[in-house]
Amino acid sequence: MIRGLLFPLLPFVCLGIPCTREVPLAPENPRTYEALRAPHEIAVDGSLDDSSWAAAPWTEDFVDILGGDAPPPPLRTRAKLLWDDEYLYVGAEMEEPHLWATLLERDAIIYQDDDLEVFLDPNGDGLGYFEIEVNALGTVLDLFMNKPYGQGGTAEIAWSAQGLRVGVLLMGTLNRPLDEDRGWSVEMAIPWAELVDSDHDRRDASAETSPATQGHPPNPGDTWRLNFSRVDWPLDVVGGTYQKATEPSRENRHPEANWVWSSQGSINMHIPEKWGFLRFMPAGQDPHGPAQFPDQ
Repeated sequence: MIRGLLFPLLPFVCLGIPCTREVPLAPENPRTYEALRAPHEIAVDGSLDDSSWAAAPWTEDFVDILGGDAPPPPLRTRAKLLWDDEYLYVGAEMEEPHLWATLLERDAIIYQDDDLEVFLDPNGDGLGYFEIEVNALGTVLDLFMNKPYGQGGTAEIAWSAQGLRVGVLLMGTLNRPLDEDRGWSVEMAIPWAELVDSDHDRRDASAETSPATQGHPPNPGDTWRLNFSRVDWPLDVVGGTYQKATEPSRENRHPEANWVWSSQGSINMHIPEKWGFLRFMPAGQDPHGPAQFPDQ
């Protein structure tokens, strides 16, 4: 989810920094996911029934973005990941009784619909990182952040992941309030070649970087920072169609639900140091056994 000066028509929207419900919460350990190598390339059609996905473990169910004692989400969201020499594969499934989406244009502000969002920081320095959002129509917003908004960062929406493959599967009917749906699932194949930090000059030349910052696949044992977010808007039915039950206002800047894999402690996804960890496993690794990595 992005918040910033990109949206002059919505001055009340949180500008990429915590601005509502900022409450002290007990510290929580970021979550960790160990991604297996895919045995073969995945058909990216939104369905997670490809045999490669069978061995990939699910993440923990998503939680409220605030973490702590915040109530658990009423709808289940979970994800899984795989990787090979060409792609990072992301799969996610979301319970949803009311499938709804409106945005069709690439790089529209997708979180204004219900959406799923992926955040990736290859070298884990909390500066250059990538964000990819998709709605139930399969419309994509992809962008690069040179650093978080709270540190003066800007969103480079002109960055597009060439060769990104996205598939969406609907378990129900889109934008039809007369029936009850089951949910939707998303698949992504994100090319390593596109995950290139376009702002190298700001980095300390002595800083250790991940191979993926140069557009190459990671090595087994490499660890990135990762998080997922799901935005879910409250809906009313008016004239036989869905519309948002509550729009953002100065009094209620976040009427939407924000559910994440690793909690942030505030309604702000742009705190990379609070994201979880993604570790890349070697080929043939037993997901239930001890990890074995080559010397680093």
